[in-house]
Amino acid sequence: MKYPKEYLNEIKTRLKVSAVVSKVVSLKKRGKEYIGLSPFKNEKTPSFTVNDEKEFYHCFATSEHGNIFDFIMKTQNLRFGEAVKYLANIAGMQPYLFSKQDEEREKKWKKYSEIFKEYVNFYHLALLKNEKHFNVRNYLKDRSINKDQVKKFKIGFVDEKPNIFEMLIKDFNLDDLIETGLFYFDEKKNIYIERFKGRLIFPINNISSQPIALGGRIIKKSDFLAKYINSPETNFFRKGSHLYNLDFARKLSNKLDHVYLVEGYMDVVGLSKNGIENAVANLGTALTTKQILTLNQFFENIIICFDGDESGYKAALRAAENSIIELKPEKKIFFLFLPNNEDPDSFINKKGKEFFTDFSKQNKIPIHQFIFNHFKKQTENNPSSLAIFDKKLRSIASTIKDDYIKKYVLEYFLEKISDLSPHTSQIKKNYKTYKTKSLDKTKKYFKESQSISSVELKEFSLLYLVMNNLELLQKNLHLLENAKLFTEINKQIFDKIISRMKNDGQIKIDDFDIDIQLIDKINKFAPIKHILKNKSGKDSEIIELLDDIMRDLNNYDLEFRIQELESKFSKDLSEATFNELKELKKKQNIN
Repeated sequence: MKYPKEYLNEIKTRLKVSAVVSKVVSLKKRGKEYIGLSPFKNEKTPSFTVNDEKEFYHCFATSEHGNIFDFIMKTQNLRFGEAVKYLANIAGMQPYLFSKQDEEREKKWKKYSEIFKEYVNFYHLALLKNEKHFNVRNYLKDRSINKDQVKKFKIGFVDEKPNIFEMLIKDFNLDDLIETGLFYFDEKKNIYIERFKGRLIFPINNISSQPIALGGRIIKKSDFLAKYINSPETNFFRKGSHLYNLDFARKLSNKLDHVYLVEGYMDVVGLSKNGIENAVANLGTALTTKQILTLNQFFENIIICFDGDESGYKAALRAAENSIIELKPEKKIFFLFLPNNEDPDSFINKKGKEFFTDFSKQNKIPIHQFIFNHFKKQTENNPSSLAIFDKKLRSIASTIKDDYIKKYVLEYFLEKISDLSPHTSQIKKNYKTYKTKSLDKTKKYFKESQSISSVELKEFSLLYLVMNNLELLQKNLHLLENAKLFTEINKQIFDKIISRMKNDGQIKIDDFDIDIQLIDKINKFAPIKHILKNKSGKDSEIIELLDDIMRDLNNYDLEFRIQELESKFSKDLSEATFNELKELKKKQNIN
């Protein structure tokens, strides 16, 4: 279902792009535009521009570009419909309703959010003001949580004998109350029970800072009650899709490139109290790929810091195997292990922010290194155990979605595995010795090759292929019609060859008026000659290689044109230039 164009235009008319963006980015006026630090990348020099007249923003650091709806979707992790509702609200417009089903869901969400808001406010104020809760306040004080943190996170406490159900049933119907998951029916007592009675409650907010669920912690020791519980899943809350404190932490992503992912609500609160506010917690379940993808939208680096005990280590291992799937070249995932029996809350309270930060820098380890180290500890030095080890690591690497990361993680694993075998290590040692002896012979070649650009090398391959297959390509001149060369001297050589091919009958390379030193250079450095050694020399293989080289050179041409247009766009900010740039990038992806 689509929103009417008139409705969307009305929102855009009422809201300037700069007004929407400035809620996230600190903007400065520069001529007709505004500039600021990119919300999509950690940077020190502003590369982000906003143009109210043309109704768009553009980030030169990441090429992100769009209108106010795009901006809200990307910075707040909202779907289009949610972004429209969010902006309509800011613009003072009524939400647009579609079918009866949508209308019904919208009504349910309104009731759901109202109930949560009342529930959270009621027990938050009770914790702050009710005299009978002095013991709870003392508990928090013993945990080094002060009044400011209680207010910031809107922490509350639910009585052992609560009575809010009787209050809420006057304003809301029973189905709406049950749907929130805050209450359940006790068949033995024939009454509705509050799920979080006798517990501290921590509101779990959506990205727009509206409470949609709760985490609850007991404060009395109990052998039959779980220390922590969460709200059950509802129509508006999925544990694996949300993170505690993400609504606040994401706002720091334009200043900080990393986020701490911890296990508990108290860990987030404790870190915040000590000045580390870029922390979130998963919600009592194994870390999901959805949660990793959400964090990747805001932060470059994720530091997973679970408790320093056996259960914390096991949780970290599960998190590693789940999160490595979404590893990307521009994103990093680290693991930080605290001393035994410490959690982030207790550790930072004892040591302070500076020590915690330094400890993190010195002790965090990349995800692939953690996984290797763990399974290595489980491995004995015998063929069977090593084979299982090898198979397990290959299996983990195969789950990675990004092909580049998959390749290098697997190479890392296999390289480290080979070091475990004394026989393999000796072969590698001998190989290194051999390489050292032969290095003197190749130094000159290496030095010469370093001065040749990648474009020139590709051109050398084209010229090498043509000069060594004159008869074949003279019969198929059309294959060379759209060849792109960028180096002047190589262009001249290519043009001379094509000219003779068109005008003469049978030709040989000796017939060309080309400096012999240039031909020697092409023959020496053309990478294609190494590939040709392993080919049968069939005409079809030569033509296929030619096609590959031509395609690569065309891509170089596209890259040059894209760079020119990006430079032009940075000056004129023209929509036409941007559209042309977008089309070229599409072609680049196709090629």
